[in-house]
Amino acid sequence: MLYYSPWLVWIIPIVGAILTPLIARLGEKVRDYFAVLCSLLAALMATLNFSYVLSGKVYVPGVGYVHPPVDWRVKWFVVPGFYLDVGVLIDPLSTFMGLIVAWISFLIMVYSLGYMHGEEGLTRYWFFMNFFIGNMLLLVMSDNILQMLFGWEGVGLCSYQLIGFYYSDERKRWIGDVPPSHAGMKAFITTKIGDICLMIASFIIFSISGTFNFLDLQVNHEWIIELAKLGLIVPVTILLFGGPIGKSAQFPLHEWLPEAMAGPTSVSALIHAATMVKAGVYLVARLFPTIYYGFEVAVEHVHGLAIEGLILQARQNFFLTVAWIGAFTAFLAATQAMVSRELKKVLAYSTISQIGYMMLGLGAGGLAMDPSTGFVAGIFHLASHAIFKALLFMAAGAVIHACESTNMFDMGGIRRDMPITFATMLVGALSLSGIPPLSGFWSKEVVFTACMISGQYFLLALAAVTAAITFFYSLRMIAITFLGSKSEHLEELEHEGHHVHEVSKVMWVPYTILAAATIVLGFVGPLFEHFMHEFLEPSMHILHHEVKFSTMVYGAVESHSGIPMQLITTTITACMLVIGGLPAYYLYISRKVDPAEFVEKHGLKGLYNFLYNRWYINPTYYRLFVYSLINGSLILFRNFEKAVIDAFNYILANSIVKLSGVVYRYFEKPVLDGLNYTIAYAFASFSQAFRRIQTGVSSFNIMGMVLGIILLIILIIFRIF
Repeated sequence: MLYYSPWLVWIIPIVGAILTPLIARLGEKVRDYFAVLCSLLAALMATLNFSYVLSGKVYVPGVGYVHPPVDWRVKWFVVPGFYLDVGVLIDPLSTFMGLIVAWISFLIMVYSLGYMHGEEGLTRYWFFMNFFIGNMLLLVMSDNILQMLFGWEGVGLCSYQLIGFYYSDERKRWIGDVPPSHAGMKAFITTKIGDICLMIASFIIFSISGTFNFLDLQVNHEWIIELAKLGLIVPVTILLFGGPIGKSAQFPLHEWLPEAMAGPTSVSALIHAATMVKAGVYLVARLFPTIYYGFEVAVEHVHGLAIEGLILQARQNFFLTVAWIGAFTAFLAATQAMVSRELKKVLAYSTISQIGYMMLGLGAGGLAMDPSTGFVAGIFHLASHAIFKALLFMAAGAVIHACESTNMFDMGGIRRDMPITFATMLVGALSLSGIPPLSGFWSKEVVFTACMISGQYFLLALAAVTAAITFFYSLRMIAITFLGSKSEHLEELEHEGHHVHEVSKVMWVPYTILAAATIVLGFVGPLFEHFMHEFLEPSMHILHHEVKFSTMVYGAVESHSGIPMQLITTTITACMLVIGGLPAYYLYISRKVDPAEFVEKHGLKGLYNFLYNRWYINPTYYRLFVYSLINGSLILFRNFEKAVIDAFNYILANSIVKLSGVVYRYFEKPVLDGLNYTIAYAFASFSQAFRRIQTGVSSFNIMGMVLGIILLIILIIFRIF
């Protein structure tokens, strides 16, 4: 049974979700613990999958032990001459990603036992949480694009439902000026733009290659050549990236994520750390070897032909797009986090920014002669971020739960009231900032190294500036939330008898475990990076290309100047931490100057408003796509639907009424009614005439019967003779 763990890892939470409404009939506690149990079983299955790949042997029933990567396929849809497979891809990338998704999801589910206690609609909550986890694991384990799209759309549906969980739109549930139901719909529609791009690209590829399978697409280069001949290779590769842009909230489809904070904080933790926003990064990583090495093989087969340059251009454009959008998004979101007043929104902006780092790492890897460092950078930072971001969201949820507000300026001075939460959130914030020796330091360093190896020095500079901004807003968040004196809001709560205190164990134990994990991962950071290079190698070089990952010890690579890259990147990080940390300390920790006065005094009010209004991108989108559509619809309603269609309907209706009157007067009444009356009168006359021969006297009736019998006998005689 355990050999089926690659299937069970995503089937268990999906089946568990389906059974949740039935289990709820047994009692609320049974329902709650059943939901958590399903996520635990998924985590155990993910651990088994990881251990199989780590051991180098995967058992497939009916086949035996196979070395990974293993593509385990089963025929799903069969018609004469055509069939579709459903399958799981068991390789280092899928099992490592599955391990992260499953275990962090389990900790969030445990946390939910405390955080969601007493809320209404918990059956719906547990259903969509497990369905979310199951669909994300389906996405991760799928061996083909079509099956992956089922998981891809599944996580989109669950995010819509969970972001809008408080669909009654009570004012206390709002984040900013957006009600939860609006936030859920915004997330759904925005991500669908990217999803449509991904689907178009996927079905174009299928129409040419005849397969959705990831490994088949990597091995078969003919579809790449055919796309190039048709002139579609550049647009198709860019469209492929449209899906990750939407799901991972990258510019220009990033505006849905800040409003997604309207859902429960446990949902925010799941979306940001373990599921939806990581799906885009995972897909880019999954397609990485196909686009990097598959395109290279295609070039070898068309060497000297005109389309050779087109294929190389498509590969270059894809990775340049990934890197530039990642770097710009990282900077864009970080600047917005600097001025945010909502605790969860600060973390939302930081997620957008850190996802940008992951995309930058993967994009830079694709632009280098040796892609290994960039590929590892993207996955390493994904893992590191998953740990500290889940920690930060759960700790933030504890603070919000205790302070009864999402606004940081309603908090303050609670460091001693919530010591465990303060300590763990500080660890998460420092890891987010890239402070050594925490995990975020090492993973961000590898991203910087990938930029240097690929020669993307401008992107390196942009990433470095973003690192300074990240440290600034992280310290600002910690200082406003925990340090200083208590806010008027908290003083009012205490006056009413509500004292801020540490949350229950079921809430703080999960994020304490994650705090310990980010510390441990930080101390073994170089060793872990070395392990990632070796472990992920089979996912990069599947079935062809014997080039191996560089198995260097961290820092062994030198720059063109001969200076070790580790020294350069560490120096950059140190400088950026000073640049970002000093003003944050001056304004928010020592509080020697009031930040509002500082902004006014130095003429920064315009810049502050620009950043607070999210570079005016969100208002611009609303004016261009929402309000313009609504206004256009109103104009269309007034000037076409009412003035033309409704008027035509009224004219047509009146004409039909008048025509009906004419038909009634000149045809229905004189003809049809006359005919009806004539037929009725004829039948009445006939029945009256017939009644005359029915006297009712018995002798006449008997005579009639005798005459009838005689007549019948005569007819029979004539028939015979």
